[in-house]
Amino acid sequence: MHASLTRIDRVDVFGFDLTYVHGSYVMSGGRVVERLPSTIVRVTTADGIEGYGEACPLGATYLPAFGEGARAALRELAPAVIGADAANLAQVGERMDRTLRGHGYAKSALDVACWDVFGQAAGVPVAHLLGGVLQTDLPLYMAVPMGSPAAMAAFVEEERGRGTHHFQLKVGGAPETDAARVEAVIEALGPDDALVADANGAWRRQDAITAARLLERHQRLRLEQPCPTLEECIAVRRLTTLPMVLDEVITDLQVLVRAAEAGAMDQINLKIGRVGGLTKARLIRDVAVELGMRVMIEDSWGGDIVSAAVSHLAAATPPDSLFAVSFMNDWTNEHVAGYNPRSANGRGPVSTGPGLGITVDASLLGEPIATFRA
Repeated sequence: MHASLTRIDRVDVFGFDLTYVHGSYVMSGGRVVERLPSTIVRVTTADGIEGYGEACPLGATYLPAFGEGARAALRELAPAVIGADAANLAQVGERMDRTLRGHGYAKSALDVACWDVFGQAAGVPVAHLLGGVLQTDLPLYMAVPMGSPAAMAAFVEEERGRGTHHFQLKVGGAPETDAARVEAVIEALGPDDALVADANGAWRRQDAITAARLLERHQRLRLEQPCPTLEECIAVRRLTTLPMVLDEVITDLQVLVRAAEAGAMDQINLKIGRVGGLTKARLIRDVAVELGMRVMIEDSWGGDIVSAAVSHLAAATPPDSLFAVSFMNDWTNEHVAGYNPRSANGRGPVSTGPGLGITVDASLLGEPIATFRA
């Protein structure tokens, strides 16, 4: 592979809205999502290879990221990678970091697009480049929006009928009400189903401890991100035997190591965009696996492109270490790559085609909102 062929000659940035397939996605703290702005990046090389990436923050109050922020950041980042070798991910990352501090969610779109180029130029799926394909049939989970106990149990029953057996239940309200939500959902589960109660950091320490005590009798339950800070989560963990999952606070390798040293969790929810792209997500995944943790692999939100990136990182993860994966394109009405990768019966495939293995229909994207050329 000659570097001149994978030299980045052009970057196009597109805006594309995604709507939630079930209408309203309700989380703790009164956060409701119905429509989100996704930002799609197309990297074109000197040899005409096109790679795609996507950034879609989950609103403006979930993480320190928002839709227009991704587009503003990309106006700074895209010119910096023009002329770089897309197959040299270290060079691309160094240029981005030298240009703009932070904003990993925007950098992720360019990073994933370059992995797509790299795989196409090498003639192999991205999963091969991320460590090798260890599994091609991925267990998927479905998030259960916050609502009444009866409504959440009905949601789970409906999704179980479609073959899903891993669920992430949205909690983070009054502990007693959340305990009723968990109880109703557990009654709707089968013996082989798995359940995570995710507060999305909404509880402060006292309520989180109360909730953990109320929920501790449910032996199959995992508790995810009870508090907004790592220190609060560590304090809760010391007072409960519930397996703990950390998500929003896992921002980089240093935090992962700090949390592991404190015994803060048994599992992480690894969001590709949260940590800055596949390059850094691969490193965090590998260290987490070596430390004996399980991983959930996903992103904050997105469609076909995000789902493809997630599938390749998950495919290169040891099966015993992978708890579940989310295909975000199951959660959205809009599809730019023909609804691929497409799940079936609660499982997700991994493309065997080169790069991300999807074909993006550029006609659905409209005109670029920004273009940068050599």
